[in-house]
Amino acid sequence: MSLDPKQWQLGGTSAELYERYLVPAVTLPWARDLVGRVGVHSGDRVLDVACGTGAVARVAAEQVGVSGRVVGLDINPGMLAVARSLTSERIEWRDGSALDLPFADAEFDVVLCQLGLQFFPDRGAAVREMRRVLAPGGRAGATVYTAIDRNPATHALSNALDRHVGPGASLAKRNEHSLAGAEELRALFAAAGFTDIRLETARLTVRFASAAEYVHVQFAATPLAALLTDLDEPERDRLIRDVGADVAKALSTYVDDDGLAFPQEVHVVLVSAE
Repeated sequence: MSLDPKQWQLGGTSAELYERYLVPAVTLPWARDLVGRVGVHSGDRVLDVACGTGAVARVAAEQVGVSGRVVGLDINPGMLAVARSLTSERIEWRDGSALDLPFADAEFDVVLCQLGLQFFPDRGAAVREMRRVLAPGGRAGATVYTAIDRNPATHALSNALDRHVGPGASLAKRNEHSLAGAEELRALFAAAGFTDIRLETARLTVRFASAAEYVHVQFAATPLAALLTDLDEPERDRLIRDVGADVAKALSTYVDDDGLAFPQEVHVVLVSAE
């Protein structure tokens, strides 16, 4: 079994499952938080970089009104197909790379990037492109996960994967937290020419019906699905069950009457273009 920890390529069914299970629980609450912190207003021209199935773009579209413009860009056609299926023509969906944005200089008033920057193969190029397409006085905001030991569910899942699959099985999950250093984040945006840089740390509570459901969703709707490719059905069921049991034990203190409720933490970078 092999899994490239630097990729986030979900196709077909996985993208649909991502939208169905991870967006309501994780992506949409963070999208509302990011749009609110940056401040998206009526008439704004907004770009959502690495938009996935479009949670941030949809939230932004609610704010810009008919006089604004919202564009969602992603390199993954499967995710974009789901995004297109969920929205009207008010949002433009573009297939493209964050490292070479297919837009003119100063084309947008707001650029947003949610939980994607840590996956880019050249983060500096991506931030420079965000700066390039921002109009003078424009705003940008990006979220990345903080350290894995401050995010208990991902930490528990990663430890369980390494235990039951083998060393390195959790690299895809651990890579989600590969840009957790506050000073590294500041330096990244400063190097791109941003001078007004604010860094805020935010926490939200994420809910699933149980630890077992959380683990099932991770195996179905994220790149962890690749770990199951070479297993037959009994082996898959056994692995999911064993990993789920470990995660349930590690997260037992986060169970309440409504199920599993654990904290998730991100850094939010807020910048403006002079």
